[in-house]
Amino acid sequence: MSGAPVVARDTAAHPTAVDARLALPAGVGWLAAVLLVALPQAALATSVIALAAALSSVLVVRRAARRPRVPGLVRALLPSVVAVGVVAAAIALAAPARIPPLLADLGEEGGSAVGVVALEATVAPGAEGGADATLLVLEDRGTGEELGMRVPVRLLQVPAEERLALGTRLDARWRVLPTEAGDDRAALLAPMGAVTVGGAAPPLLSAADDLRARFLDVAGVFRGDGAALLPGLAIGDTSAVSDELDDAMKASSLSHLTAVSGANCAIVVGLVMGAGALAGWPRPVRIGVALAALGGFVLLVTPEPSVVRAAVMAAVVLVALAGGRPGRGLPVLGAAVLGILVLDPWTSREYGFVLSVLATAALLLLAGPLAERLGRVMPAPLALAIAVPLAAQIACQPVLVLLEPSIPLAGVAANILAAPAAPVATIVGMLACLLAPVAPPFALGAAGIAWLPASWIGGIARVAAELPGAQLPWPEGGAGAVLLAVVIAGLLGAAGVPPVLGRRGRRRALAATSGLLAVTAGLTVGTATLQGFGRPSDWTIAQCDIGQGDAVLVRSAGEIALIDTGAEPELLDACLRTLGIDRLDLLVLTHFDHDHVGAVDVVVGRVDEVIAGPLADERDAEILDALAAGGAVVRPVAAGEQGMLGAQSWRVLWPPDHRGIEPGNDASLVLEWRAAGECSVACAPSMLALGDLGQEAQRGLLAAVRIRAVSVVKVSHHGSADQEPELYRAAAATLGLIGVGEGNTYGHPAPEALDAVTAAGGTPVRSDAHGLVLIAPEPGRPDVWRVWTERGELDRGG
Repeated sequence: MSGAPVVARDTAAHPTAVDARLALPAGVGWLAAVLLVALPQAALATSVIALAAALSSVLVVRRAARRPRVPGLVRALLPSVVAVGVVAAAIALAAPARIPPLLADLGEEGGSAVGVVALEATVAPGAEGGADATLLVLEDRGTGEELGMRVPVRLLQVPAEERLALGTRLDARWRVLPTEAGDDRAALLAPMGAVTVGGAAPPLLSAADDLRARFLDVAGVFRGDGAALLPGLAIGDTSAVSDELDDAMKASSLSHLTAVSGANCAIVVGLVMGAGALAGWPRPVRIGVALAALGGFVLLVTPEPSVVRAAVMAAVVLVALAGGRPGRGLPVLGAAVLGILVLDPWTSREYGFVLSVLATAALLLLAGPLAERLGRVMPAPLALAIAVPLAAQIACQPVLVLLEPSIPLAGVAANILAAPAAPVATIVGMLACLLAPVAPPFALGAAGIAWLPASWIGGIARVAAELPGAQLPWPEGGAGAVLLAVVIAGLLGAAGVPPVLGRRGRRRALAATSGLLAVTAGLTVGTATLQGFGRPSDWTIAQCDIGQGDAVLVRSAGEIALIDTGAEPELLDACLRTLGIDRLDLLVLTHFDHDHVGAVDVVVGRVDEVIAGPLADERDAEILDALAAGGAVVRPVAAGEQGMLGAQSWRVLWPPDHRGIEPGNDASLVLEWRAAGECSVACAPSMLALGDLGQEAQRGLLAAVRIRAVSVVKVSHHGSADQEPELYRAAAATLGLIGVGEGNTYGHPAPEALDAVTAAGGTPVRSDAHGLVLIAPEPGRPDVWRVWTERGELDRGG
């Protein structure tokens, strides 16, 4: 045979070679899992077809082996076909038990049943929000039989008066709400009535939780950002981190330091491997002890699914690096990915899983070439210190842009500055945690040492987050992620990582990518700037886009009121910052459900006066106490009370103080807002804010007071179906504001609510469809109001 000689490369002789044989099967199996968990009914057929195709391919290859030419494409695709078949079979086997018929029926009708759940995470006393759990027992309402199961669920609320360790069993009557197809949680559970502890956590988990609690007490002796961050850096406990500090950590790309990730696990493994090397242990012994230490670390920081996945990814790096061939870690990573997907295919859609895999792959494949390239212009240790966080951020950023459509320009620099401090805080912090129960004075000393680097990290986060241009806006959604991936690939190619392009090719790649980046950034920043220019500065009513919840602002004559806060602190804070609001003259808390008061910490210390509806329990009172401690004058109100906000008057229409109405939705404060005296541009349109009143309470309101026509109605209960159309006809509002989360599982806004608004002559304005909404006066026309929406258009003019 003529031509150039064929060189057969032995990958064993080339340590730097990358073995990607399992990368394609892992990727194809992953894609199959992403698609099939949303269509589990198709999983069995897919598995049969894929495995039959794989068997046929084996027969074809075996027959072709007797011939001179072997179908290489069939051989190359065979592992991928097998991966699809195995993953599909796992989904087909797991799907029936994942959503038992009883649970599915309750979800469809929004029914409730008595059940037992086991927590998958530790819940601190007074913690807001919910927690992941496993549903173990559910009672059949028809027969009274208790059915055993193991179903992953999300508890919407966990009222904890004491610390509840992972594994604690809770008994309650739970309302069952469905989740979207493919969600990693099979259902949402909302407690109805009292929640009781039905069983303590297993002894090993309970002992680990007691150790963590003692460490939190030790860290609590110190003050400042360092004290808040130390438990997160050491053991992944972020309960002491304030919303403000959390925002700064996210904006500076440092939040991964306080989450138990592969990096934390790698630190533990590296310590053991280093100590073993100094002691002269054989490599197999070092690896075995390191894996055992990794298991103990997972138990210490709580073996939540995300932590277990991080440990698996760290083990992949350990096995690869222990062999001295990072490039050979890719097959191990592929095998780990396939193993996790077979054990729990629904993991495939979790962002945490995606980021763990990408970060691990980046450390295996990208960190080395980046360090080598950077080492040409700087010292090798510095090049490696830059290459590691840069590789991880490069790999993860296209996924992160799906969560937050912006690029943290200061993130790499912040990670480089924080890199020397993070291991010290983690290692010494873990030592303090281990010493806490046996030697408290030494634990306090170690915690003091770890507090210093933790404070350094907190300072870096705050400075980086406040830098001008720290966040570069970027197109959102899948298109933005793909675009960013193309830009990153172009920049890596231009930098010669990997060195596959010649000098001319690198120059062309740099020119093309720079042009694409400039155009994208220009359009994005320009659009944001133009949008800011178009936003009316003289708005008088604003509906914030804070997800599933209410947060409506009223502004008159320089004074500002906020009606409820929503549940997401970062979303409320973003809305207030967008509108330039630093302080509130009045805060109205219509009632104390989490989706109305969950973000109240954002405004603590920034409010002059608070009016609130009836209190249900001590936790409601604690919210008002925190506001009062921040300097606010707090007072409960009922029907008939009134006051002023600038040139606007407000009057409470509901609830009456002489009736025994239970606190909750039907006891929501209902306020009527109207211009006082002569209307001017400082006036806001009249508004009826209905809180979360249900139909029966709305009928009670109609019977109790005369409802006058208004310009705007804040639709009750996020547009639920439980509405009284007659009330909306009486209000005759031109606009109906609906605070609702995109893709919520409640079906809000319901057709009944939309019909009630439109039948009364109004136009629904939804935060899920329209984002931030501003209502402003039309110059020279005091009875006409302009409506500005962040996105989308109104169906009818308002």
